[in-house]
Amino acid sequence: EWYSYHFPELVKIVNDNYMFAKLTGLIGDRTKLTPEMESQIEEVVMDSAKARAIMEAAKSSMGIDIGTIDLINIQMFSKRVLSLADYRKTLADYLHNKMVSVAPNLAALIGEQVGARLISHAGSLTNLAKYPASTVQILGAEKALFRALKTRGNTPKYGLIFHSTFIGRAGAKNKGRISRYLANKCSIASRVDNFSDVPTSVIGEHLRQQVEDRLKFYETGENPAKNIDVMRQAVVEAQGAREKALKVQKKLDKKEKKRKQAMRSDTEEATADDTMNDTADLENGEPPKKKKKKKKSKGELDESAVNSTLDDSQALLNDSKADGSLVKKNKKKKKGKHEDSLNGTQEEMVEVNNESPKKSKKKKNKAEESMDVSVSLDTTQEGDVSINKKKKKKRTKSENN
Repeated sequence: EWYSYHFPELVKIVNDNYMFAKLTGLIGDRTKLTPEMESQIEEVVMDSAKARAIMEAAKSSMGIDIGTIDLINIQMFSKRVLSLADYRKTLADYLHNKMVSVAPNLAALIGEQVGARLISHAGSLTNLAKYPASTVQILGAEKALFRALKTRGNTPKYGLIFHSTFIGRAGAKNKGRISRYLANKCSIASRVDNFSDVPTSVIGEHLRQQVEDRLKFYETGENPAKNIDVMRQAVVEAQGAREKALKVQKKLDKKEKKRKQAMRSDTEEATADDTMNDTADLENGEPPKKKKKKKKSKGELDESAVNSTLDDSQALLNDSKADGSLVKKNKKKKKGKHEDSLNGTQEEMVEVNNESPKKSKKKKNKAEESMDVSVSLDTTQEGDVSINKKKKKKRTKSENN
């Protein structure tokens, strides 16, 4: 609408909004269009006739001139529209892949968007599978339901299911019927998806066909196929699809194993090549290449030797200190700690005495020598005392005289 003030004929030629946004960014000012740009316009439009029509309409357009600032804003807005459209496409692809893997039957029956809305409103696929068909029919219309119960009015006929194509195609009289029937089939599809090991969309396709037949029955009165016959056929086809899926999975597993084996063989060949190169070097007289180690200088060697000797001396000092401390601790032990330890020490002392009698004799000799020395000292002291007494007597006699 904004760009149509400048180039109104473009809307008549190109009806698609995404393509129109691309052309607004490409053309810009229509007065500056050149014949060389026709190829670029043809790439966007994917039609040579439309590209020629755009070029001819630009020459004789009834639109007003546009300013540079307005054109810049229009092009920025067109870029934003294009980015949002691309994001919507990626989201739709993601939703399609996710629903195919999670709930393929529900997606085949009612569509990816409506099925995803039902699952999100229920909380999970298991919750949706637990719901009865009457609850699935009104999911998303809780406010209308409680309002109708309060006012004693008509309850709603459909909730989120209304967005499916079936209810829109049905007549006004048959919308309630088809919504009830569709909710029944949705509950069946959700239960199959929740409790099946290998997900397949075969049952969902058959359920969709049943809804289509019911629509025809409401419109034309043509009787649809019986539910038992349809379900038997669906189960048989689903088993075949599961077998095919299992075969495909086995093939994929085999390919994965082969790839891993090829990777292992490549690594083994690489190691074998390295060993062959080493043996070839040895045969030629060349030793295998090794990483060179840095040589230490003489100063570093001397320092390392000195450090090693210092470490050894320190260790010896520590050992001696530890031995001295142990001796001191043993001396300070109390006598009555444990009888077993005392008995053990006595037995050790006896064994030591039995083993070394020479040491005990030497100790006795030393004791006797010390006794003799003490006796001789005593005798010398007594002799000195007697000599002193005699000298005193002589002095007293001489003084008397």
